[in-house]
Amino acid sequence: MNRAKAVMVLGTTSGAGKSWLATALCRFYARQGLKVAPFKAQNMSNNARVVQGREGRAGEIGSAQYFQALAARCTPEVRHNPVLLKPEAETSSQVVLLGEVDEALSRMPWRERSEHLWRAARPPLHELMQENDVVVIEGAGSPAEINLHASDFVNMRTALEVNAACLLVTDIDRGGAFAHLYGTHQLMPANERALLRGFVLNRFRGDANLLAPGPEQLQTLTGVPTLAVLPMWRGHGLPEEDGLFDDRSSAADGLTIAVVAYPRISNLDEFQPLRNAPGVQLIWAREPRQLQGADWIILPGSKSVAADLAWLRAQKLDAVINGHAAAGKPVLGICGGLQMLGEALLDPHGLDGNAPGLGLLPLVTQYEREKLLRPAELRFAAQLATPWQSLAGLSARGYEIRQGRTQQHPDLPTAMPALMTREGETIGWQQGPVLGCYAHGLFEQPAVMQALFGQDSPDLDLVFEGLADYVAQHFQSGSLMRLLS
Repeated sequence: MNRAKAVMVLGTTSGAGKSWLATALCRFYARQGLKVAPFKAQNMSNNARVVQGREGRAGEIGSAQYFQALAARCTPEVRHNPVLLKPEAETSSQVVLLGEVDEALSRMPWRERSEHLWRAARPPLHELMQENDVVVIEGAGSPAEINLHASDFVNMRTALEVNAACLLVTDIDRGGAFAHLYGTHQLMPANERALLRGFVLNRFRGDANLLAPGPEQLQTLTGVPTLAVLPMWRGHGLPEEDGLFDDRSSAADGLTIAVVAYPRISNLDEFQPLRNAPGVQLIWAREPRQLQGADWIILPGSKSVAADLAWLRAQKLDAVINGHAAAGKPVLGICGGLQMLGEALLDPHGLDGNAPGLGLLPLVTQYEREKLLRPAELRFAAQLATPWQSLAGLSARGYEIRQGRTQQHPDLPTAMPALMTREGETIGWQQGPVLGCYAHGLFEQPAVMQALFGQDSPDLDLVFEGLADYVAQHFQSGSLMRLLS
């Protein structure tokens, strides 16, 4: 028997606003005094967070479900996203099952592994339904992909499993919103259409009265009402689930930070505080001209470091990065970015690839079979050189997701240890203006933001409250609570 009521957010396309809306609903229902948990049967993303796993071990889930759990006021855990697919190449993904890599499933063809994944995802769904009052479920892509329908368990198979009240959201800013909604409705089988309780028009710009008679005609055709028209809101403060790259961060007359956006970039959600920071312009750089004139350059994480390093060289970004460092301007490498900054990548197990590094840090990285996942209590070294001296002695928190182990090159001058774990392990190094570390999430730390930019990062809980206020204001009065009836 299910104790909870399930509310599910479906989309007409990827990027329609499912993750954003699911996060808002998690906080909305939690504010009603209900016990709430998020769920997404399978996420495909290289944005991941370290959370509570099985048998006391750490695990990883998609960042969207991590934020949804925080919005729901519950502790993020692997049951909230039992299957995470991390793309490694155009046609392959690493399968993370209940927080841990499953090599056998990773090698299995897409359609063949679907039943195996559903058998793993179904029990956590029912456990969450037993333990909570509301489970807010996020779908993936579209529920009407007819070529995938037979093997798709993330959308309507999950919805039917728990009789979820479903919302279908579309991005009206793209154009064709009514056709997207009607076409999706028509392609769904009748038993699945019966679960649709409302349409949502997201990212609307202009006078909502001009939409008439569209919503009324759509309801006549489908029997489904339009429950909300959500105005365009760029500054809500939540990272974009799909990593939509834009430069709408802050005024261009402040500090310019360029993040190298290689094809397999990972954990880019950790840069959201920089996008929110007044006086900071964040640029996603794919070609040399976008790096020129930047005050900082950041090399972020990567799901395939050797391949992204080869791409970086092919784009001739390496020369600009080296010139930037030679001019004494800050270069920061995080995780895979740290590995690129070193002298060499060694891959004895054939996991990622061997490659020469950029040579900006006297370090060598070797890849190991076992992935390291852990939250980290951190402290910066008591003394750091310019331009990172403001971080000296600071305590911070972060997380690590990596398979590389990095050490000092034995034949080169020693890099300055810059960041240590509570246990005393060095996971960050500095040489001149170049700083590399394995800790993700540093920009989410108020002390780090204050030291580097003279301002705190926005309070994440206030972001969740703003999202809940927004949906409460723009959904038809009482409609969100009626989804629970």
